[in-house]
Amino acid sequence: MNAKATPVRLMVVDDAPDTREVLQRILASRGFKVFAAESVPEAVRLLESTPVDLVITDLKMPGASGLDLIRHVRENYRDTEVMMITGYPSIEGAVQALKSGAEDYLSKPFTQQELLAAVGTVLEKLSLRTTNRSLKVERAGPRFGLVGESEPMQGVMEAVGRAASTTATVLITGESGTGKELVARAIHYNGPRASSPFVPVNCGGIPGELLESELFGHVKGAFTGATENRAGFFQTAEGGTIFLDEVGDMTAPMQVKLLKVLQDKEVCMVGSTKPRTLDVRILAATDKDLAGLVENGAFREDLFYRLNVTTIHVPPLRDRDNDVLLLARYMIEKLSREFGRPAPVVSDRALEVLKAYPWPGNVRELKSTLQRLVVMTDAEHIDAPDLPSFMRFSALRDAGLNRPLADVELEHVRNVLASVDGNKTQAAKILRIDRKTLRQKLLPSTKRDG
Repeated sequence: MNAKATPVRLMVVDDAPDTREVLQRILASRGFKVFAAESVPEAVRLLESTPVDLVITDLKMPGASGLDLIRHVRENYRDTEVMMITGYPSIEGAVQALKSGAEDYLSKPFTQQELLAAVGTVLEKLSLRTTNRSLKVERAGPRFGLVGESEPMQGVMEAVGRAASTTATVLITGESGTGKELVARAIHYNGPRASSPFVPVNCGGIPGELLESELFGHVKGAFTGATENRAGFFQTAEGGTIFLDEVGDMTAPMQVKLLKVLQDKEVCMVGSTKPRTLDVRILAATDKDLAGLVENGAFREDLFYRLNVTTIHVPPLRDRDNDVLLLARYMIEKLSREFGRPAPVVSDRALEVLKAYPWPGNVRELKSTLQRLVVMTDAEHIDAPDLPSFMRFSALRDAGLNRPLADVELEHVRNVLASVDGNKTQAAKILRIDRKTLRQKLLPSTKRDG
């Protein structure tokens, strides 16, 4: 197999010097750049400082095993493949290696041709996966102005497409910061009213006593300070769309007035007795459970059904799989252009932290975080330490670091025992304890404590 113009980087991990030397010689003769490590800890240290395309590791080594290294690579290096080699071939070992994340499994002794063929196969899979991911990121550009490849977001995009082709009232639900206004804009600007006004109104941000005047306008003398006629948001949206955000925060009297507008298709300015017919499409949004509010008597049932002709639920970011990574890349590129700065490269470690963080503020919080990073970071790279500490610690907690020490110890003992195929003598040697202590540690905590 011929190496590429940029040498493919391989790492050989084996505790036997002769084996390492032979593998290095064979692979280097084919143009690969080869690194070597005699143990898993040494391999982990090398990986932290050296990008590697493929790790070729022995299975059984003193201390941590090849399975431990496979799991480490899979959890920390997305663009690195792993291949297992072993002098102890077994079906169980092969299955365990492949389940842990190895791309291939090669039993000793093997010929030079078998080694090179296996390496070539694994590298081809890596190249294909990298290419597919690149194409996926390119396709992840905005559709209706929305970014996402996850199943929930694909459903949102399909619903936006259907809603844009109608004039029906749409209720958009979802947690704060999920992008409900963006969905409303997508519906408006991809429909027949795109050339007419889109008027967003934050109903929760306007005091209840002022909301009627803001929405419907007022005539001169309607109240103290009304020195002239003034059109409301509904009149401003004539021929277009009005977006009523936080509609669940409306007072009971305003709910009655909005219901009349939906029923009669006309508004009456404050201080006037003459209604005015308007051609306005209504989109509404809420982060509250309107059905629950209806049951509790806090929201009018008839208004709920008028608004809920079509519903689009925008999922929280934590339920969108890898969308957080697609959004992060897209937003960094966009924000960098806006601020006239080169787009920094985000490390795999930083991406893992971003993905693990639960994002209670959803897309709004993600954008705010990335905006600070783009503005405040002078480096060409963004790494995990550049992220807010509460995100890193949250990711660690989600990784299981909030478990009791006894649980972690028991899991480690069982993993070591599994790595030596149940050999208690070998496991005790690795753990540096005697067999009696090993048996005690494998007992349930209730029996140990008793």
